[in-house]
Amino acid sequence: MRRRNAAIRRAELDEAYIKRFSARIRELYPHCPLKREKLIAEHACRKYSGRVGRSADAKALDAEAVRLAVIAHIRHVETNYDELLADMVERSEARMLVRDAVSEILDKWQ
Repeated sequence: MRRRNAAIRRAELDEAYIKRFSARIRELYPHCPLKREKLIAEHACRKYSGRVGRSADAKALDAEAVRLAVIAHIRHVETNYDELLADMVERSEARMLVRDAVSEILDKWQ
């Protein structure tokens, strides 16, 4: 019973964190497409993922950590970055190839 209650509590805390992270995205990127902030937060904050949303800065809702999560989302969802990687383009080169598109979208979302 104690373990189950602890697991429920952790899930509630995690959901509250995702809501706070989502709200911070909306605050910093008010023109982000509606409801996209929750998708970004859920992905960035996934437990045991090592993603930016699990860092101490992200947990403090640091603007730079949130920006990195938004950039990663834009890179994967709004550009052909994943296709480039699938075509065996080096990660650093693929990021360079989509950098301008990512910056343009990020600016529009601010």
